[in-house]
Amino acid sequence: MSNFDTTTPNTLDRNQADGSTQNLKEEVSRAGGELKHRAGETLRASTDCASDKIEEAANAAKDVVSETAKHLGSRAHEQREAGADFIGRFADDIRKAARAFENDVPFAARGIESAADYVHEASEKIQNGSFRDLLDGAGDFARRQPAAFLGLSALAGFAAVRFLRASGEQRSPSSSPSSQRRE
Repeated sequence: MSNFDTTTPNTLDRNQADGSTQNLKEEVSRAGGELKHRAGETLRASTDCASDKIEEAANAAKDVVSETAKHLGSRAHEQREAGADFIGRFADDIRKAARAFENDVPFAARGIESAADYVHEASEKIQNGSFRDLLDGAGDFARRQPAAFLGLSALAGFAAVRFLRASGEQRSPSSSPSSQRRE
């Protein structure tokens, strides 16, 4: 047999192995760098796309909120106008009641007329949209005319109850069991 052992790698084989290992390391390093670069580009593109979509969604939400605010504002204006008209008619009804008391109880007629003036002013303030002025005026009127304010409050409560009952009766169907029992 020879002194040459095949199980032990010789120097040439080791140099080739070291060279190919070095080449493999460089290739893996280059591939890793390229992968990192592509991943970064993909992440930037995804981030830009997501940012654009979020901006679009935010703009759409702003548009919806803006349109809703406009709609609610117009509805509030309509309701304010309707409320002011109702209160104005209520002031006219109070004035009619004051006229009915003029001959028999002139002092009460003056108090009722004063209450009607306040209600009419409140109607105008509601129509003009000055809620703070309305509250301040109510406080001033309550300090100047406590009895008229108390009477007006009770009268307004009765009117509100009648209004709510009338509204409820208009909404309920005519074939409800309670209306059938009355017949």
